[in-house]
Amino acid sequence: MTTFRDRDSLAATPAHDLALDCVAAGIDAARPDRVVQDAVSVDGDDLTIGDEAYDLAAHEEVVVLGGGKAGAQVAAALEAVLGDRLDGGVVVTDDPEETETVEVLPGSHPVPDAAGVESTRALLDRAAAADEDTLVLAVITGGGSALMAAPVEGVSLADLRTTTDALLDSGADIHEINAVRKHLSAIKGGRLARTAAPATVATVVLSDVVGNDLDVIASGPTVPDPATYADARRVVDRYDLYLPASVTERLRRGADGEAAETPGPDDPAFEGTRTHVLADGFTALDAAREVAADRGFDALVLSSRLRGEAREAGLTTLAVAEEARATGNPVEPPAVILSGGETTVTVRGDGTGGPNQECALRFAADCADADAAFAAVDTDGRDGSTDAAGALVDAETVADRDEALAALAENDATPYLDDRDALLYTGRTGTNVNDLRVLVLA
Repeated sequence: MTTFRDRDSLAATPAHDLALDCVAAGIDAARPDRVVQDAVSVDGDDLTIGDEAYDLAAHEEVVVLGGGKAGAQVAAALEAVLGDRLDGGVVVTDDPEETETVEVLPGSHPVPDAAGVESTRALLDRAAAADEDTLVLAVITGGGSALMAAPVEGVSLADLRTTTDALLDSGADIHEINAVRKHLSAIKGGRLARTAAPATVATVVLSDVVGNDLDVIASGPTVPDPATYADARRVVDRYDLYLPASVTERLRRGADGEAAETPGPDDPAFEGTRTHVLADGFTALDAAREVAADRGFDALVLSSRLRGEAREAGLTTLAVAEEARATGNPVEPPAVILSGGETTVTVRGDGTGGPNQECALRFAADCADADAAFAAVDTDGRDGSTDAAGALVDAETVADRDEALAALAENDATPYLDDRDALLYTGRTGTNVNDLRVLVLA
């Protein structure tokens, strides 16, 4: 169960208390043990995932391969369902969990490290050992793009890290970031499926991507890649990125047909693959909505697909709150307005923060509603590169608007909110279905 550090002091009003309960319920609903138990079962030789059945008797070996922030938790949940029908495997994560047969190896997020490269090479070696008699349960969860790092030949880890930093700071969205990363990787963009072929691959996904675009979640290791080297170069040009020479040369060679493209929809590697999304951002929103409704509040899911600059999302949320108070649209208070998605931050300062903290601080900077409380968190428990999940704010959080806006200008939301006891700490949650925002209008 999700708990908050200093919860009693955070729950200063009934509105704050409800916001915290909604956030906790949303995170808990997307926990791997819960969603795997709901979606995966074994009856005799039949393994059922969602609406699809797999004949375990038709396979000599069943292995788990993959990774991401929730990779170890999904692997442990699959072990609980399959028991001795599971023959092991490898997952790469930065949030380890005790497992019986699946090997849990380390990686780094949001920027890849040497341990992650070594771990991913071991994962690829295990995938290469699969054959037509192998059933691969591919575990793909958010954060896998950084955690499962295997640079292509000619691109060093240092150059990959520099490129990742530049992409993350540019304000590019996840589709654009991954279009570049997929073309610098030996595992992304369908290359894990190609390595495991001709095995049967059943991919189970916890999605942290708006719209559940399968080729974007963890950069789509087991699905066809619609992006090309030319697309990757357009991202570099759009954001005027200065990247290492090895990266620029790789993208040039690929665009000129001198390097192999990532596998597309017609590649035979995907003939034996199926993908099942077990949880996503709406999973969390729906659970939070249920809590609000049980408390007697009108509960509205504004959108599960909010994206763009984080501080603009905060200002938009404030505008919705003001409209609800003034006109009863889109919902009449008392109400809870929920949203999810993935916002980004264009880094221009040298401060410490994260998208959800910037979103919350921008809301608070202009909030004058004494009966409002607004929580914004990343469901994995880490907002940006900080240890805070996000923040819980109200009209009293900001006393000096100019000071708050100055903190935002320096991308320094964390110390500002910390000084006002507004940060939310959950610890690592074991899941990752992106941002969750709860606006309570009491």
